[in-house]
Amino acid sequence: MIATILAFAAGILWLQTRATLPDGQLAAAALAAGALLAGVAGWRPAARAGGPVAAFLLGVAWAWGMATPRLADALAEDREGRDLRIRGVVEAMPQVTENGQRFLFAVESPEPGVPGRISLAWYHGSRPEVDDERHGAPVLRAGERWLLAVRLKRPHGNLNPHGFDYEAWLFERGIRGTGYVRPDPGNRRLDAAVPGPGLAVERLRQDIRDRFANALADRTYGGILAALAIGDQRAIDADLWRVFANTGVTHLLSVSGLHVTMLAGLAWALAAWAWRRSPSLPLRLPAQRAGALAGFLAAFAYALLSGFAVPAQRTLYMLGVVTVALWAGRNLAAPKVLALALAAVLALDPWAVGSPGFWLSFGCVALLFYAGAGRLGQEGRIAGWWRAQWAVTLGMIPALLALFQQFSLVSPVANAIAIPVVSLVITPIALAGALPGLEPLLLLGHALLVPLMALLAWLADSPWAVWQQAAPPLWATLLGLAGGAWMLLPAGFPARWTGACAFLPLFLLAPPRPMEGQVRITVLDVGQGLAVHLQTAGHDLVYDTGPAFTPEADSGNRIILPYLRAVGVTRLDRLVLTHEDRDHAGGAESILEGMPVGAIVGSLPPEHPLMALPVPQWPCRDGQSWDWDGVRFTFLHPTPADYAVPVKSNDLSCVLRVEAGGASALLTSDIEARAEAALLARHGDRLRADVLLVPHHGSRTSSTPDFVRGVGAREAVFPVGYRNRFGHPKAEVVARYDLPGSRLHRTDRDGAISFVLGGGTVAATRQREEDRRYWHGR
Repeated sequence: MIATILAFAAGILWLQTRATLPDGQLAAAALAAGALLAGVAGWRPAARAGGPVAAFLLGVAWAWGMATPRLADALAEDREGRDLRIRGVVEAMPQVTENGQRFLFAVESPEPGVPGRISLAWYHGSRPEVDDERHGAPVLRAGERWLLAVRLKRPHGNLNPHGFDYEAWLFERGIRGTGYVRPDPGNRRLDAAVPGPGLAVERLRQDIRDRFANALADRTYGGILAALAIGDQRAIDADLWRVFANTGVTHLLSVSGLHVTMLAGLAWALAAWAWRRSPSLPLRLPAQRAGALAGFLAAFAYALLSGFAVPAQRTLYMLGVVTVALWAGRNLAAPKVLALALAAVLALDPWAVGSPGFWLSFGCVALLFYAGAGRLGQEGRIAGWWRAQWAVTLGMIPALLALFQQFSLVSPVANAIAIPVVSLVITPIALAGALPGLEPLLLLGHALLVPLMALLAWLADSPWAVWQQAAPPLWATLLGLAGGAWMLLPAGFPARWTGACAFLPLFLLAPPRPMEGQVRITVLDVGQGLAVHLQTAGHDLVYDTGPAFTPEADSGNRIILPYLRAVGVTRLDRLVLTHEDRDHAGGAESILEGMPVGAIVGSLPPEHPLMALPVPQWPCRDGQSWDWDGVRFTFLHPTPADYAVPVKSNDLSCVLRVEAGGASALLTSDIEARAEAALLARHGDRLRADVLLVPHHGSRTSSTPDFVRGVGAREAVFPVGYRNRFGHPKAEVVARYDLPGSRLHRTDRDGAISFVLGGGTVAATRQREEDRRYWHGR
């Protein structure tokens, strides 16, 4: 059975790695062949080896059947960017943002070309990037029916090497369009409470969240208590998430399987105890069965209340399997219970295989079962606890390096303290505080969190808290997992220590870098902004740092730093900040906080906050040049005279020319027509380049015909955000570059774009072609 379920999961996983869905005939053939093989394996013992093959084909067919209608439920392209009037229901409790609310909206009106589930934002006050009118958002509640004027776009996310796939996240949740509410006098609430069990749960969750907010009055750790009770993690700020990540206790801040199991066990014990107190009930139904049913129902209620995340689902299904087996009088081994839970999760959500939480949740439980096999009753509780901590820590290192490029060195100590405190004390208090009238208990829970968080913060701030490195290749990850399994074999097994050798490739293999005389230029997909990584055989430079998104999130901490760490960069030799615009320097502070930087070069004004940082800094000037590993870097703009006279910040942008092995690239940031003319006058034919970073995102203020001809690039890159409010790149500008023999690249369409210059050639790769999946927008 276990092999069959794993094969079913493998079939689902295979389909989720496809660039396009197979056509219906192939899916039908897989379904028919799988059913035939399963039938043969069922009545012919000699053919049972075909069971896993049948399960694989059925997994492919099942995933295809789930994906096809969801893919078809798409926002029509002609509906993007238009004002639409739709009716629907607020499907889940809205999430409060810095400037409004974001909420899921189940569309009810028969608007053609509009998907059934969309994500909307309703902003407070003025949003110049959305519209020029002021409008306030009412306090929304789950289950309300509204008539709204909205503007939508198809799901789209930044796509970078080793980056987060936002489109996959949306697709898994069935969100097939995103947008915002337009200011309109016709926006009105039609019904205050639409009936339905799911909506009732969401209204309850929102009521509990409101009571938590009132009882805790913005206390520092109030968001942690809300996360433990109802799975709402939005109130936990970025500094706390850093503490949790550095100490390896992030799993405790979600409604983890441990919390669900704890509540189920408590309900099981109380129900069985009360059942035995009755003289007649045990005669009708054994107390053990009654307790098991009560435990499952308690776990089910908690999973619903917490948002039904994968760890809660996995535990719920495992408890369900145990309950059914107990009622049927059967005794299932732990691996079979876990396998059946795996089948249930994937049957309901075949896209879960793309979530790190899926792999970590099932992996941790599998490790605990594996490490504890044959050891029950052979050691005390404390020894068993430390064995479990050792097993999870060791066994998950390869997965954590592959998924996040880091793991916590202090995790065993932090978890040994935090797990019993959070799971056995604080979580029950948070759940009790969710009951009406018991809100004062939340103050006790918060008081208990204060010393625990102080300890975790101390551990997180230690210089040895976290190991960070490049993302290992797949084969090294699999080898490390096998080595961990070998080391966790029972005591007395010969040569267990040799499993440590399988970990060596994880730590010793360095990602490939360009050869001497070559340079790799990666234009990252940061939306409407610019960030470029230039790498030679031994040096790294970042040219601009993209936009800031919110006060806590920017391109630096969300995109650039994770990318740099994944490709093995631990230090930047130079950071170029071409000018002060926030879409070019918005992520600089995060990068400077997260990674050593040798020097900053740019055209920032003296009063800019970054100028006060204790990092060597100097302005970029025409004529400055240096060589790294056989690659020549030269600034061509601005001149000292440009700093002396008032000019637009765009025309102070640092223009960088890169030459490697007979090929060249010109990075122009946001220069406009004035600076382009000055460059042509000063440098003439020296501006010619094979690769051009198109000035100012393809704005009409730049890319004059003379400049385009003067550069003569065969590869032109437009760094733009999807459906950005400026309309970049302008059609007439694109037409100037669209010449015979040229190739045009756009980050909104192609994701990150990488070029390798050297040896007289230019090799280009586009991330959306490298990592294309069937749910990605075209």
